[in-house]
Amino acid sequence: MPNPPSSPSTSAHQDTFARDRLPAARQWPVIEFTTPELRYPSRLNAATELIDVPAAAFGPNSPALRTPDGEMWTYGTLRTRANQVAQVLTEDLGLVTGGRVMLRAPNNPWAVASWLGILKAGGIAVTTMAALRAREIAPLARRTRPSIALVDHRFTEDVHAVRDVAPALRIVEYGGTAPGDLTTRAAGKSGDFANVDTAGDDVALLAPTSGSTGSPKITVHFHRDILSIDNTFGRHVLRLLPDDLVACTAPLAFTFGLGMLVVFPLRAGACALLTEAATPPRLADLVERQGVTVLATAPTAYRAILRDGSEHKLRGLRTAVSAGEHITRDTWRRLHDRLGLKVIDGIGATELLHIFISAAGDDIRPGATGRPVPGYRATVLGPDGSELGPGEPGRLAVIGPVGCRYLDDERQRDYVVGGWNVTGDIFHRDEDGYFHYHARGDHMIVSSGYNIGGPEVEAAIDTHPDVLESAVVGRPDAERGAVVCAFVVLRDGVVGDAAKAREIQDHVKRVIAPYKYPRDVRFRTSLPRNASGKLQRFALRRIVEEEQDTAARQ
Repeated sequence: MPNPPSSPSTSAHQDTFARDRLPAARQWPVIEFTTPELRYPSRLNAATELIDVPAAAFGPNSPALRTPDGEMWTYGTLRTRANQVAQVLTEDLGLVTGGRVMLRAPNNPWAVASWLGILKAGGIAVTTMAALRAREIAPLARRTRPSIALVDHRFTEDVHAVRDVAPALRIVEYGGTAPGDLTTRAAGKSGDFANVDTAGDDVALLAPTSGSTGSPKITVHFHRDILSIDNTFGRHVLRLLPDDLVACTAPLAFTFGLGMLVVFPLRAGACALLTEAATPPRLADLVERQGVTVLATAPTAYRAILRDGSEHKLRGLRTAVSAGEHITRDTWRRLHDRLGLKVIDGIGATELLHIFISAAGDDIRPGATGRPVPGYRATVLGPDGSELGPGEPGRLAVIGPVGCRYLDDERQRDYVVGGWNVTGDIFHRDEDGYFHYHARGDHMIVSSGYNIGGPEVEAAIDTHPDVLESAVVGRPDAERGAVVCAFVVLRDGVVGDAAKAREIQDHVKRVIAPYKYPRDVRFRTSLPRNASGKLQRFALRRIVEEEQDTAARQ
């Protein structure tokens, strides 16, 4: 089945907000269903396949979710609580099918139950990280117009702060003592719920990108898309087993974390270890003490564990996955030589929901990201959009069962070129079809596995009263891959010293998610611009690169 029907199915959504704001069909990428697993019925609710079917197949008493403090939810418990959340949403909060529900929480069991409950009720989940500040949440609320927000009680302040853009937003906390707490409401429900009979191409998830161009784009994913990431990477590369315990450091709000901690484990009958935060040394401890068999994290964490000398704590791993940034040949080799681990590298994108190029086992070639996962095809495009031959670097382009669909956004035209999803990454393909990473082709800075949009950081720096203007680039870093480097022009009379740099860093942490702050702040009297006044970031990158070259020669 090379292509799905060009016209959408009959929707189960009363609220058609999301479907009405899909890009025009001519702007969509090519969508292909080329393997047997990717052939779906017209009516499909992803939550049915993620929790109801596994609870029946693997048994309601099988462990589904664990936490480091000893909490454990079985498949039966998770199914019941997801049903109870769906009941609260529909019976108490008036959610109609197609309505958007914002979810703001760290990685914990009630976040998973809430996400599944939203899908069961025919709602659309809008995932946000707990680390985001009001400045970052406000545009998401404005763009997606959620009517309800389910929020961990420790992270409600910034949601309340966006009332000016979402005055009708109903905020429901969970895990606290406030009246109407979600967990209290859920306890009063029967736990029996008939999942809404959604279409396979009804919208299930609105996932924001990292904002490389200054404002995040909202990616739109269908119920069938959620299953497609398991029917491709999950089934053909990751291959979880029912007795696996899976840990992942990415938040559930990242589609990488959602796949690794919810979609893949549940469909395999495995168990996910949910950690709200873990430094690399603590992560290694958790792997050893909890008996983790599958770990997914960024190369930065693997490098830090190696540097700490605690890689022996990873000996119990059956599988290790690296994503978020390219894992170097040296890091891969050290893990393999010391532990026998063949780390699975991969590249994915929020626009395509998860990993689409990877390799596992004996198919891995250290230094290469891999080949297209079954169900996908990929190529490298030149500046004119033509396909390049082996060894020629260009823009990575992908086609598969999932593709870019932005919510009401002109930038759709930039991501989809001639039917291809063009990711913004520079790769070359070798003679054997393996893809090799070169660099990002946009303003994205990939640091410790997090995608950080340079313009967003600049906008936060520029709100400091002593800053006239700023420019942000990525500075290569041996441990983090890259760090945010800010060039800052201060107003007259203000001294640019170490104290002022710390003050700006602290200011940025208060304005946007703390992980985005500039670790390197440099003061200048002016920023390089061309004759028309356009900022020349390449000149700043050259400064950083020349410094790196000088340091390498010394």
